[in-house]
Parts: sequence; structure tokens; C-alpha cells
Amino acid sequence: MTDPFWARATDHGRYYQDPATGELLPSVTNVIGTCVAKERLIPWAAKITAEWAADHHREIAHHAGSDRAALIRAMCGAHTAITDHASDLGTRVHASAEAETLGAPVPDDPEVAPYLSQLRKWRLSWGVNIERDVLAAEMTVVNRTIGYMGTGDLLVWLPTGTRGRLQLWLIDYKTSATRPALSVYPEYTLQLAALRNAEAIVLPDGSEHPMPRIHRAGVLNLRVRSHAFVPMPAGKDAFKVFASLVPAARWLHDAPTTYTALKPPPAPAPTRKAA
Repeated sequence: MTDPFWARATDHGRYYQDPATGELLPSVTNVIGTCVAKERLIPWAAKITAEWAADHHREIAHHAGSDRAALIRAMCGAHTAITDHASDLGTRVHASAEAETLGAPVPDDPEVAPYLSQLRKWRLSWGVNIERDVLAAEMTVVNRTIGYMGTGDLLVWLPTGTRGRLQLWLIDYKTSATRPALSVYPEYTLQLAALRNAEAIVLPDGSEHPMPRIHRAGVLNLRVRSHAFVPMPAGKDAFKVFASLVPAARWLHDAPTTYTALKPPPAPAPTRKAA
């Protein structure tokens, strides 16, 4: 899947170019990634590195003295390779989901197929008819008042209201090869709250549509053998928290990384004593 039409890569992560003003606005995930600490990633990376070392003890013994720098690069790259693969897989799953929703050809990707199968099972269990119930897929949104843009995965009508009344849901797909289907992160709530409170949907030609009223929001966790549809409390409180992060992220992105060092004052000239 290509990047969203208005997305722009920068030295500080993904931004979007507002077609109405030309201004670059940070993405929702960029804001959260900049401001929300990922403490759990440190022990995870240490665990992956330790597992790599345990599986490559002979290689370590062989190269420790001859090419120590290359060995360190290999060890440090173990968790990066897993992260990159997971990110690429998530992108491909999103691409296939979008293509199927839009009636476009779905790429033949054996690794993606199990996740796409779970998405189909979810649609079947909820009686989702793509042509009738899906309002939008992979839609880029903007909030100029707060100053951010982002892309949501799915807007769909589901019979979750009183007596089966239809409600409009904002849903974000989450894929993982290791996490349980019921597991979520708190920042998912911030992400959904930000997308839910966008002011407009922006199309590739620069035209806009007002953001519809979204009744509920949640994540659809897709796994190889299971899935879980998890509602998230993406309400006013969560949006207030996210809105406070936007200026913090912009400040951090714009802050200098070097400053002029302060030099000590010149030493006073020695004084001569009278003879």
C-alpha cells in the first residue's frame, strides 16, 4: 500500500500537507509516537537480543575477536528486523483490506491471507455488506483547529444501538503475530479519539467532506487464527489528552539538537606588586 496521498516523510516522521493551506501538519501516529513513552519496548528488545545470542553462540564465539563491530551490528539488528517485518506485514494487510473493500484486485500474499481471512470472518459475523454498510475506507482526515492530520481504516455501520439501531463505527485494524487478540494498548484510545474528532475528510483531489458524526470507535485485532473486535473509550477525555500532545510534539520536532557551549570568562590579568 502506498502512503496516503497527502502524507509526507520528514526528518521527524510522517507529516501531511494540508491541501487547503500547504501547511505541514503532524500525523496522529507521529504525535503519539513522539510523546508517549514505549517502556515495554526496552525489555522486549533486550529479550530478542538475548534470544539471538543464545541461538548464535557459535557465531559469537567465532567472530568475537575477529570482527567485533559486525557482531554487535548483528545483535543490535535482531529486534529491528522483527519490527520492520511486523510493520511491513501490517502495511500489506491494510493494503489487501483496502483493496477488497474497494472492489479492487487483492494481491496474492500467502503471509497476509490468514489475516484477511479473519477480517472476512468478522464481516460475516456482523453481517457487513461492503456496498451497503461501509461509508469510507482508508480516509485521510484533518483537524485544523488543533493542527493534525491522519488516516482512518474503516467507517462502517453496525447494529450495536438500542434494539439493533445502526451506529457509525470508526475502526482501526491492528495486526500482530504474537500478541493475544484481546490485548490493546492505551494509546489506541488516543489514536481513535484524534481521528474521530477530525473536522473533515480530505480526498486526493483536495476536495473535502465534513466529518460525519461517529457514534463509537474500536480496534479490530487480526491474528493468524483469531480476531477480536474491541470497543475503545475514544471520547472527549481522550481527545483532550491527545490535543495537548500536538503542540508538545511540534515543539520537540522543532527544538534544536545542539546549543552553543558557554565558555568561561577570560582569566584576570596578573597584578604587579610594588617594589
